[in-house]
Amino acid sequence: MRLTGLWTHPDFVRLWSASTVSVFGSLITRTALPFAAILALGATPSQVGWLSIAELLPGFVIGLGAGAWIDRRRRRPVMIGADLGRAAILLLVPLAALLGALSLPLLIAVAAAISVLNVAFDVAYQSYLPTLVRRDELVEGNSKLTAAASVAEAASFGMGGWLVQLLTAPVAIAVDAVTFVASAIFVGGIRTPEPQTWDLAGTSDARPSLRSEIADGMRLIWRDGALRALVGSNAGLAFSFGVGSAAYLVYVSRVLGFSPGVLGLIFGLGGVASLVGALAAGRLARFPIGPVMVACFVVAAIGQALVPLATAAGPVAVALLVAQQFVSDPAYTVYEINQVSLRQGMVPDALLGRVNATVRVSEVGAQILGALLGGYVGDAYGARAALVVGVTGLLLAALWLFRSPVRALRRIPPPIVAVPAS
Repeated sequence: MRLTGLWTHPDFVRLWSASTVSVFGSLITRTALPFAAILALGATPSQVGWLSIAELLPGFVIGLGAGAWIDRRRRRPVMIGADLGRAAILLLVPLAALLGALSLPLLIAVAAAISVLNVAFDVAYQSYLPTLVRRDELVEGNSKLTAAASVAEAASFGMGGWLVQLLTAPVAIAVDAVTFVASAIFVGGIRTPEPQTWDLAGTSDARPSLRSEIADGMRLIWRDGALRALVGSNAGLAFSFGVGSAAYLVYVSRVLGFSPGVLGLIFGLGGVASLVGALAAGRLARFPIGPVMVACFVVAAIGQALVPLATAAGPVAVALLVAQQFVSDPAYTVYEINQVSLRQGMVPDALLGRVNATVRVSEVGAQILGALLGGYVGDAYGARAALVVGVTGLLLAALWLFRSPVRALRRIPPPIVAVPAS
């Protein structure tokens, strides 16, 4: 079979490989870390919520500064350093388990340290693709990256659940550490030179202050109605995820009584559903990008409402949870591919790190609020009530996007002309 498109681009394939193996390990940890708290340490919903906050808060604090910092330098070395740092930190968990020193404070500290490096990697990674591919290849590139992530999700959530059940959560986290090393090797093999946008401001003496550069990214978002709408709807999505992250695992494991293996299988099916969405995104690219994004966001929100309808263990509950994966995940995947491509195409490369960081900080801030609210509501009124709150927030975010300028977009517009701070 003859390779076509970006499959013939060696450096894109290296980035694709790094992303795939890194996502595979990261999603194993997404399953294993809260289960280490729930199963090994008997964590309550509010304690799981604090673990979620620890995964988010450091990134929220440093996010804006990290975006400006990354825009001043090459992104590939940042990605390599973040990968190796995450591998070293994650290895502390199995080491502590081996020594009998595993504790909730340790898990929180590990989650916080990983959060800092996640910000560095993710902002650099999302800003890096436009340096490898042409603007008209962004949707194809993001579709291929997301399709690989979906395959990794299908495999890793299923494997993560069984690794936790059979070999314990610390062993599952050790697997993740190895994948980060592999990701660093792949990124290190990329040879395409990066454009020197980080030097455009001149020497360090003449360069604007970090605060001024951060303001440039925020100003660009504020000036453009479509970017503002993306930030708002993504923040609503993150808020709902934050509420659910504090309640979902508690609800399905304690209220519905599902084992980690069953949950891993359900999550794995969600990965298959996401793969369907990633493959469909390329075909949907022939349709106007704005209406596609709005429709997919609305469908994803409606699908999420299926989770709290599962009120008792049994086939009906399994069917509802699986249906949620197959309704929400493909729709969300198509939305995500298009909104990332839209942002990468609209924002000048010299500002892309700052804009991506601003988007991330808004999402993390909303997710922290969601985790706090989800933990409180879960403790006071039950995990199901917290899930209902999350669904409500998601539906409101869908309404915001529906009423925004995004709905009128036919294609990715040309880059916005940046107006730097005076």
